[in-house]
Amino acid sequence: MIVARPRRSALYMPAANPRAMDKARTLPCDVVILDLEDAVAPDAKDEARALAVEAVKTGGYGRREVVIRINGLDTPWGAADLEVAAVAGADAVLVPKISSAAQLAPYAAALPQGVRLWAMIETCAALFSLDAIAGAGGPLEVLVVGGNDLAKEMRCRPGVERAPLLGALGLTVAAARAHGLSVLDGVYNDFEDDAGLEIQCRQGVEFGFDGKTLIHPRQVEAANRAFSPEPSAVEWSRTIVGAFDSPENAAKGVLKVEGRMVERLHLEEARRLIAVAEAIAQA
Repeated sequence: MIVARPRRSALYMPAANPRAMDKARTLPCDVVILDLEDAVAPDAKDEARALAVEAVKTGGYGRREVVIRINGLDTPWGAADLEVAAVAGADAVLVPKISSAAQLAPYAAALPQGVRLWAMIETCAALFSLDAIAGAGGPLEVLVVGGNDLAKEMRCRPGVERAPLLGALGLTVAAARAHGLSVLDGVYNDFEDDAGLEIQCRQGVEFGFDGKTLIHPRQVEAANRAFSPEPSAVEWSRTIVGAFDSPENAAKGVLKVEGRMVERLHLEEARRLIAVAEAIAQA
């Protein structure tokens, strides 16, 4: 079952920067990702780990999901990151550079009940194991595109329109949906290019992503706007639900609603869209 909660904007904040983590408590993002990986220099990893745990325990993030992105287990810091992040009280742990379902197993085994697992899709090998990765089960809940690392491995030049990555983006969304996971688009690096960000957000919506990962607070508003359900779509979803909920339609698989043919398969998506819209309205 797809999680019906807003994940329109997932903002990376460097865990080595207490001021950044504090600022995140005031931002309208749906997800705060306290980053121990790419945003932290090697000589600051240990301090960043302690600061991230302190930030989570201090709380104050309100409705926002709080996620800790750790270093991989193949690095000098990964084991310690996983040990403390698993029990820090975050909603989820995000793990980098997952290339196979087998790589997820030690992360999943370390997480206590209630802590979810998010996985970065950012290697060429991952693209050929997407179905197995997404179907790993257990605490896995979200796939996250890591476009920078993927482009580096592919030696491609994506540009704003990301033409070389379109296949990878579509396959990642398809794999996530096939196994009932949420899926987030990768970051847009030029945080001062509002027009470019708008293009990528619109592209992400068209692909079916739930939201976009971000590297700067100024990007949050654009992502929230792009990935919020349109009022007309929410109203139409309420119409669909109302039609199928009528007693006389209880056994029907297809209905004619306001001149349009609607199948029962559209009902689950309509209910999900309504739930997301209501969660946004209550924020």
